[in-house]
Amino acid sequence: MADPSIERFRRVVATACAQLEERRQEVNDLNVFPVADGDTGDNMTQTLRAVMEELNRLNGQVVDDVGRDEIVQAVATAALLGARGNSGVILSQIVRGAAEELTSRPGELVDPVLVSSALARAADAAYASVRNPAEGTMITVIREMAHRVATELAHMEKKRLEPGASDSEQDALLADVLEKALEAAEASVERGPDLLPVLREHGVVDAGGYGMTVIIAGLIAGLRGQQAAAPVVAHHHVVPLHEGEHESSLYRYCTNFVVAGKGLEEGRAYVPGLEEIGDSILVVGDAETIRVHVHTDEPERAVALFENEGTVQRLDVADMHEQEQQRTARLRASEGNGASVAASEVEIACGVVAVAAGAGMRNLYERLGAHVVEGGATLNPSTFEILAGIHSVPAEQVIVLPNSRNVVMAADRAAELSEKTVEVVESHHQQAGLAILVEHDSNVDAARNADRLRSVLAGVRIGAVAPAARDDRKGRFRSGEAVGFLDEQIVAWGDVERTLRTVLEQLGQSCELVTWFAGQGAPLDRDAVDALAPEGLELEGHAGDQPHYWWLLAAE
Repeated sequence: MADPSIERFRRVVATACAQLEERRQEVNDLNVFPVADGDTGDNMTQTLRAVMEELNRLNGQVVDDVGRDEIVQAVATAALLGARGNSGVILSQIVRGAAEELTSRPGELVDPVLVSSALARAADAAYASVRNPAEGTMITVIREMAHRVATELAHMEKKRLEPGASDSEQDALLADVLEKALEAAEASVERGPDLLPVLREHGVVDAGGYGMTVIIAGLIAGLRGQQAAAPVVAHHHVVPLHEGEHESSLYRYCTNFVVAGKGLEEGRAYVPGLEEIGDSILVVGDAETIRVHVHTDEPERAVALFENEGTVQRLDVADMHEQEQQRTARLRASEGNGASVAASEVEIACGVVAVAAGAGMRNLYERLGAHVVEGGATLNPSTFEILAGIHSVPAEQVIVLPNSRNVVMAADRAAELSEKTVEVVESHHQQAGLAILVEHDSNVDAARNADRLRSVLAGVRIGAVAPAARDDRKGRFRSGEAVGFLDEQIVAWGDVERTLRTVLEQLGQSCELVTWFAGQGAPLDRDAVDALAPEGLELEGHAGDQPHYWWLLAAE
């Protein structure tokens, strides 16, 4: 028979997780400390989801068969492995601290005394995880919750449960205790701006602390059989939009990964090496598994520090500069139309990351639902820039369109490193990527999408016209003259109009529609291009603004 305590714990955590999921964008938009990257709600949700998944795996098992220590350790490890960002790592340590206290009390029912001890140990673990604890944040909230419950114990008529206590009796007593913890958490969150100047300056409460109140309210709702908890902090502000509105990170990438091995050193031993390349450093875990978090411009160097220590897993890189821009855009939009900032992003089954260069190309990809990684003039982003793009997609499965032969290897490496399910569809040209992207279905998994896109890609023909970068060794053209390509082969050169007409004619032999994208400095306007179409061929034109190529063309 399944142990009812596992089912109860799973049910209660499920309610808390659903509550946090519902309000995670609200938590995101409060985020200004330590960096206004707007992902605290996402990171805390990811950590709690990992706990939920482990409880789902354990549900149906019997404590006596598995062992309470093993079950609690499994949940603590799941939280550690699922953690992302400062807030996620700290939350994982709160879970770990509480779990360790539970394992130290074999045979005891979870009652107010045990809750008090677990909160105290959770607070100690939270503070220990941060090198320079900042009061007014989520660590203050967990400490003041623990203090409030410890104080309440002295006045409680019933603080222990006998072995024969009913499930309903236990649920009611625990809910009452957590109500006191929630009151302390709400007060702590409201007081946060008095303790942390950056919060007061921007008119917000701490995002992580606010997230903690959402979680505790969700636990209470679960214990009482409610579907959702009521709002927990009645009043908070959104960051005002003005110049210098928040603290930006000195570094670009929020880098998270797990190191698995044997005999790993205590976390602080790794900090000096990480401090040479970044800040906001957290290293927590045990001798077999540690979680690393650092803000840096060089994620590859952070990973390299641990390559001889064990196996690096679950690498996740987020572009904080992009997160800041997205957050600011959301707040400006909500300020303009009065909409709430609590609206969640819509999650999809499978998203797309596309490498692109040129404002027009980027806009076209984004209109088709892709997250764009800026390729730059050489269309050659790093592995970690692509990995950050994968992280930014609100889906656990992702298609990557590298759009250049030179990017395929970096895309493959990013797919290998990501903890998401990633398929790389080897598009070698921006116009080809756009041609196949219309076939993507965000409700279908990555494997089926990839098969479909590869099939369509096989039928796409591409062309291009560009100014020659140098004189041709064979004497066909000189630097600056037009060069026309068909499927990467030079087919025309010299005069601009004649070259473009030749490319259009050859593409038009196998199709009825050719789409063209005008690049930077294209010497012909739209009407002049359309006038070059051979009879029977329809043209569709767009501003691509891509560098180097006057026109990119695609035909299916």
